Amino acid sequence: MGPGPAAVSAADPVGPGGGAVVVVDIGGRVHLAGLHTLPGGSRVADALRAAGGPLPETDTRSLNLARVLTDGEQILVGEPAQASAPGAGAGNGPPAAGTPRPPVSLNRAGLEQLDTLPGVGPTLAQRILAYRTSHGSFRTLDQLRQVSGIGARTFAELRPLLTL
Repeated sequence: MGPGPAAVSAADPVGPGGGAVVVVDIGGRVHLAGLHTLPGGSRVADALRAAGGPLPETDTRSLNLARVLTDGEQILVGEPAQASAPGAGAGNGPPAAGTPRPPVSLNRAGLEQLDTLPGVGPTLAQRILAYRTSHGSFRTLDQLRQVSGIGARTFAELRPLLTL
């Protein structure tokens, strides 16, 4: 586990001092990949520091360093799946019409990546992350139907945009 209250586990979202904490999985091109426990209200920049910073020559422009972290999310640093489509800004919103979109991994995507999918806002993205946390990695795309709020129509729209 990274810097922070080592006595806090993912099952105990309250730190030793009684303050809320977030546990995030930081992966990709960082010095200390893995689970890191940070104080509630921490931002992506804090998580990056907890992971020892990016490896040399890693492009972090696609990360919104000011975004507040959500408990249980995964942050992938310098990974191709994280890259935004050209002209899409800081990863907010869907890519421009006609721009090919790389598939989003249900097992690796964080809140920001899931939120870019059509019909998936921050609330539904958080439900997908919570399902993944409590049930483990998705073994099939069809398991997404077990997430509250994913009906047949939404699933049919999302299925071609997803990968495991």
